[in-house]
Formats: sequence, C-alpha cells, structure tokens
Amino acid sequence: MRGPDVPAKALDARALAALAANPGCARRAILDGAGVDKARLASALGAPSGFGQSQFALTRGNAFEAKVKADGGAELLRLAHARLDPGAEPPEGAAVPDLTAHGPEGRTARTSLALREATQAGGWTLLDHPMLALDVAGSLAFLEPDAVVVHPDGSWSVVEIKSFPMLDGSADPAKVGAAARQAAVYVLALEDVAARLDPAPVVRHRILLVCPKDFSNLPAARAVDVRKQRAVTARQLTRLTRIEEIAETLPEGTCFAPDRGAEELTAAVAAVPATYAPECLSACELAFHCRERSRQEGAVTRLGRPLRAELGGLTTVEDVLAAARGEQGDPDDPAVAALRRAAALRAEALASAQALADTASADAAHREVAPCP
Repeated sequence: MRGPDVPAKALDARALAALAANPGCARRAILDGAGVDKARLASALGAPSGFGQSQFALTRGNAFEAKVKADGGAELLRLAHARLDPGAEPPEGAAVPDLTAHGPEGRTARTSLALREATQAGGWTLLDHPMLALDVAGSLAFLEPDAVVVHPDGSWSVVEIKSFPMLDGSADPAKVGAAARQAAVYVLALEDVAARLDPAPVVRHRILLVCPKDFSNLPAARAVDVRKQRAVTARQLTRLTRIEEIAETLPEGTCFAPDRGAEELTAAVAAVPATYAPECLSACELAFHCRERSRQEGAVTRLGRPLRAELGGLTTVEDVLAAARGEQGDPDDPAVAALRRAAALRAEALASAQALADTASADAAHREVAPCP
C-alpha cells in the first residue's frame, strides 16, 4: 500500500497516543499500519502540514537527554530514587546493560532478556533506549522509550525526558498531559513484557518526567501518575478495527506511494473513511487535507467532538440548519428540540434588535425635521 520501494515509517508512541485519541479514524489506522509517511503523502496531496518538531527543538532535546544520561545515568537514577522510590537503597553502582542487537525484533528480544536479568539481580538498573513491541489492531508497533528503570524490588518505571522547561517545579499542563499519554503507551508495552515472566514484575504507573529546570540546562524531575491515561489508551486501542478488516474494504490496487499523481492519491485517500476533529491539527500530518474535505462535506465533526456528540444523528451542517428551521427531524428528539428553541430565541432577539433600530431611526428622523423653538 505504501509503494514497492518506499520504506516503512515506524509507528512510535506519539503516533499511537494520537491514534488512540481518535480510534474511529480508519484512515489514520490503515496508513499507520501500512507504515505510510503521512507527511510526504500530505505534501503530494497539496496540503502540507506544519505538524512536527523543529530541527532546533530536536537538537536541544537530544543535547539535554545526553546531559541527563551522562556518567552512566547517575543523575537520572538519583532523580528516580528521589521522586519514585526514596525508601530504597541509593542507586550507587547501578547496571547499564548493552541493548545493542540487529533489527527491531532483535532489540526487542534483547530488552526482554535485560529486563528479566535486572529483575532477578535485585538492584538499580538503567535501560537506555530499550525497544518494546505492542500489537495494535493486528499490526506490531516497535516503541523506544527514553529509558526504563528497574528498582531494587524488581518493579519497572518508565522515564520520559522532555526539553520543555519546568518552572518552579511545574510545567505546561498541556505538554505534561501529552507526555503522560505517550508514557502510557510505554507502560502498556512493558506490561506485555512483564506478563510473560513468572512471577510477573510490577510495572509502576507513576512515571518519571525529566525536564530542564527553569531556563537552565539542569535537570529537574517530577513523578506523574498515568493510570488514567493508561486506562483510556488501553480501551481505545482495543476499539480499533483490525488493519486487515479495513484493507479488505479498499478497492483493488489501492496505493499511497507519494510518487503517484495527486488525483490518484486523492482517490486512494478518499476510499478510506476519516473522522476529522479540530484536535487532529496538533496530532496528524493529514489534518489539513481532512479538514478541507470535512468542510466540503459540511460535516459537524469539524466543529469539535463535544458538539458532534450533542447533535446525535445530525451529521452535517445542512441537517442541523434544516432541523432548526423545522424542515426535518423528529420534534421529540432532544437535539432537534434544542435547535428549534435556539432558532426561536435567535429570531426573537433579532426582531427585538430590529425594532429598537427602527425606533432609533424614527427618532433621529423626527429630530431632523422638527422646527427650532
């Protein structure tokens, strides 16, 4: 589907978190499952997206991560001890196993072995960029968290290292929430690894978020509880239609290779139903293309999911306006009744405003023609 000579784009935790946030979008599910580069596809469709990090942000983030993990991760382990497990012994002489292996499958197997050995060893262990695997709608996704810490009691914790600042001990709530959703995907993948061990180690639901302190390059950390994000992500991922079921509904020969013509690509993308919402603009490279198609179709989802939920069976703007005018819809439907009530109030308000305007105009005209005393 992505083209015979096009390499697959890896499905990372950030993409999985966005996919779980919009499980009804079959378009994103099939494109991510097929490893399609959605940024190149969006450019080929004539709707390039500005989604993604700048090169400056990536460089700054990599430099900060290298600083945090310097000296065998001594500072990172100190923060993990202080924020996640202060009652344990200090992390002196912690192990940092080599996770090098060939290919993502080999790295995943090496990570599982390292986790098993670290759990049995009974000390502090830092896994730098381990590789985890998670089945998503029949497609295997390989995930690479920044780090995983194994505690002396054998439990496991996810570490997220971000470049946004932590000012006076707190960071931007929106960015912390995005990091928590991303970490929740890693927690789910770690739980799959733990389930294959006997006895199964505990995967902690409090992750370590490490950010620059204030406006410096010094690391600061806080523990973030991701139980809610983990539960939501797990539920949403189980709701995703399997990739094979979506592929079976597509026309024969459907291909999303970016070297195809714009008309062919537009038809291929249109063959897969999408569920656009304004939130997609910050999470999907195809958001601009889907927004334009949503506008052309008059879909109410482009106005936001909460409004879409309130409107029930009214799926287009034309349906909403017709229901408000009393031209269609069941009067007993709460959404239809609310729309008609709102339309009546609007008409009443406009009539009152027009009456006041007419009165003001008449008074002004009367003053102009009135004789001077």
